[in-house]
Amino acid sequence: VQLQASGGGLVQAGGSLRLSCLASRSTFNTYTAGWFRQAPGKEREFVAAINRGGGSTNYADSVKGRFIISRDNAKNTVYLQMDSLKPEDTAKYYCAVHAGVVTTTRPFQYKFWGQGTLVTVSS
Repeated sequence: VQLQASGGGLVQAGGSLRLSCLASRSTFNTYTAGWFRQAPGKEREFVAAINRGGGSTNYADSVKGRFIISRDNAKNTVYLQMDSLKPEDTAKYYCAVHAGVVTTTRPFQYKFWGQGTLVTVSS
């Protein structure tokens, strides 16, 4: 599966962005999808995940109440709506998928990764 993330950019604190991740396969609905981020000098960290049908989601505590993950299987796309952005949200954001059913937070359990899209939040 090839993943293409987009939607990053520069935004002021308190602003919003919506990231998109387009998958190359029509079997996208058989994959659990997740978003991760990596800031300079830091390890990659879990942001959010959504199961195959979209009925189950999982969020990092740092983004709960501000970010929403969703998916449109007809469009082979997973989204990350990011509101009330903070400077500490600045990072490169990656989408990833795995064939299991668990909305896992562990990067090593995701088999396919996109190239990332950069989000910069200014104070």
